[in-house]
Formats: sequence, structure tokens, C-alpha cells
Amino acid sequence: MTIAVGLLIGLVLGLTGAGGSLFAVPLLALLLHMPLQQATGVALGAVAASAFFGVLQRDRSDIAWTPALVILVGGSLSAPLGRWLSAYFDELWLLAAFSLLLLWVAFSMWRQALASPDKAQVLRAGSGHSESVHPQAYCEKVDGQWRLGAPCVAVAGLGGIGAGVLSGLLGVGGGFVIVPLLTLVAGLTMQQAVASSLLVISLVSGSGFLSYCWFSGGLDYLVLLQVSIGGVVGMLLGGRFAERLAGPHLQQGFAGMLLLTLAAMWLAALG
Repeated sequence: MTIAVGLLIGLVLGLTGAGGSLFAVPLLALLLHMPLQQATGVALGAVAASAFFGVLQRDRSDIAWTPALVILVGGSLSAPLGRWLSAYFDELWLLAAFSLLLLWVAFSMWRQALASPDKAQVLRAGSGHSESVHPQAYCEKVDGQWRLGAPCVAVAGLGGIGAGVLSGLLGVGGGFVIVPLLTLVAGLTMQQAVASSLLVISLVSGSGFLSYCWFSGGLDYLVLLQVSIGGVVGMLLGGRFAERLAGPHLQQGFAGMLLLTLAAMWLAALG
């Protein structure tokens, strides 16, 4: 069962571009009866491992290193803050905050699948190319080199801080924030953005995981290993089937599964 949870994390990362940890936290809580705090720690570690494996699979030329590193610095520094803040919230409050996040992600993905079905074809594990989403970006590339101006650093840094706090507080990787942020900040194609986000997710989630170990401890490392192994295998499978399964219907299915998982989580918490 534990490896199956990790398999789902990797599959979701590979097939939809983000959201593996959005399933990991509730499934670990529901199926393995983990406290929410511990489930977020395991989810962060497993997502970090899966995303890093995804980086190794990618063509590094797709990664926009400079904007990604600015976001990465903000996220890595703020993830421990999110982890520290989580200790001051009752578990029901954390569940409520996580629920709001899931509702927002599910609504956004459903709406995008209806309004812009072409964007649902671009996947984290897939190949191919797409058009730049924001040609007028904050970060400029001159003669093949990224130029770090004040607007670039400010927007990318603040976005990274927000993603890091969410990562530490709720145990999410933040891909649903980082991918659109990279398209906005650097004017990347979606293909470049999802490749660059893997690097950011792996290290920001890793920072949140280390913060969990520092502030909370009590982690079941055997469970973490099993979930991580499942995540890597799922990432491989997602990469293999991504091109064939991509599309708006998959994205809508993902949103529906998020809502069902959320409902089951609340029934377990209140029952």
C-alpha cells in the first residue's frame, strides 16, 4: 500500500505536470492512518526524490537556470519558515488550509481544461515544444544570457518565498505555483517551465523535508523509502505514457479525483 501511494505521486507528476503531493498527504493520512504533520513530512521527502529523478531524465538545455535559481533561493529559505509555522496550527486548521488549496487547484485545472485545452497537452514528463505564454517577461535573456534586473529578482524571489511557505506548511511541492510563475517571470514556453520547475520542486521540497526532520522528527524512514521508490517508478511510467494520455479529459479527471480525495479525508477526520 505504501509503495502504491508513492506510485501515484510519480504518476501524477509525470502525467499532469504537478500535484503529486496533493494526493500524497491525504492518502498517507487516510490509508496509513498517519497524523497530518507526519504525512506532510513523508510527502515532502518523496516528492523531492521523485522530482530530482525527473531532473535527471530531462534535457538540461530545457532548464532556465537563472530564473529557476532565484525562485529556488526564495523557496528554500522560506520552506523552513512554513515548517516552523505548522507547529502552531491545530491539525483541523491545517486540514482546512490544505482543503482550500486543493479546491483552488482543482477549480483552476478544470477551468483551464475547458478554456485552454491545448495547454493540457504540455506535461512535465512529456517531450515536444510549445509557444511562450508570456512573451513580455520580467527576466530578460540577452545574447543567450539571462539578465537579472530588479523586477526579475523581486517577482521571482517573492514567488519562490510563497511557494516555499506553502511547501513547508502543507507538505506540497508547489509545482502548481512554480510552473505559471516561471512562464510569467521568464517568458518560458510551458515545456521549459515544467522542466525548470522540477529542479525547483526537488530542492524546495528537500528543504521543507529537512526542516521537518529538524523541527518535528519522528519520521518513519522505511515508509519514506517505500513511498520514494514508488514515486520514482511512477515518474518512469508517467514519462512513458504522458504523450498518449495527455489532454483536457485527464486534467478534468485529476481535478475530480482531488475533490473525491478531499471529501474522503474530511469524512475520516469528522467521523
